[in-house]
Amino acid sequence: MTVSLNGIAHIQLTVEDPARCLPFWEKLCAFFEMRPLIKNENTLYCIGSRTGILIRGAPPDRNGGPFDQLRAGLHHFCLRARSRADVDAVAKFVQQLGARIVHPAEDAPQFAPGYYSVLFEDPGGIRVEVNYVPGKGHFGPGGRLGPGGEGPATSYGEQGLRGSEKDKNAAG
Repeated sequence: MTVSLNGIAHIQLTVEDPARCLPFWEKLCAFFEMRPLIKNENTLYCIGSRTGILIRGAPPDRNGGPFDQLRAGLHHFCLRARSRADVDAVAKFVQQLGARIVHPAEDAPQFAPGYYSVLFEDPGGIRVEVNYVPGKGHFGPGGRLGPGGEGPATSYGEQGLRGSEKDKNAAG
């Protein structure tokens, strides 16, 4: 038996500086049509848009310093938009919030057919991506897992998905 999930219910993030991070996240979540379910000086939990995002301050004795994408743990998370225009709107909004833009809204077909995204950081350095992929993405025509697709990649990086089991089998 297998289970087909219905997306991510919520994400919980622990931040170094809630005084700086919570106002950023409150504005961003409101932009995503999410509403606060829990809100105090150390915690914000917003729900809506078929997900939840909870942000809380780290206890002083557990604060490991600013977020580091290369430390073991979360590198970034990606929220799916309904259109390219939505990605553009998010890019404009987070720029107005003063977010550090890692990369502006741009095409990245090396990751999936039609892939379009923006990548930014919250005040504590947590990376958030918002993307749009039309149709069925990798499961549709032209996708790695779609009809006639290459199958799973064997590596990935800034150049996108590379290699496949088919390539490995043909070479071996």
